[in-house]
Amino acid sequence: MFLEQLAQLRKNKEWSLQKTADLLGIAKSTYAGYESGYRQPSLESLIKLADLFGTSTDYLLDRVDPPTLSNKKIELTDKNSHSTISINIDNKKISEDELIDFIAFVRAKRQLLQK
Repeated sequence: MFLEQLAQLRKNKEWSLQKTADLLGIAKSTYAGYESGYRQPSLESLIKLADLFGTSTDYLLDRVDPPTLSNKKIELTDKNSHSTISINIDNKKISEDELIDFIAFVRAKRQLLQK
């Protein structure tokens, strides 16, 4: 459910309601309303929330399974050389949040193809 997803993402970041509201550029009461269910964010606000938490709007709306890597450090290692491998897209290293979004995207696409 949206309320639970939002609260859990904020708690995972160890952010207060005030800090989260400040990062979004909204009042604390507005953000608290999102988590309590008193208020519903606009589409624009929903996108900002997803961007802030590094997830998808589908995840916030409980349309895809939660990413399983959200609390883990991601490192890919070459077993032969024991070195860390970084993945770059458009000459920019992908972040852990981007990898989690990618996993969520693939899962959502697979669900659509199964129907």
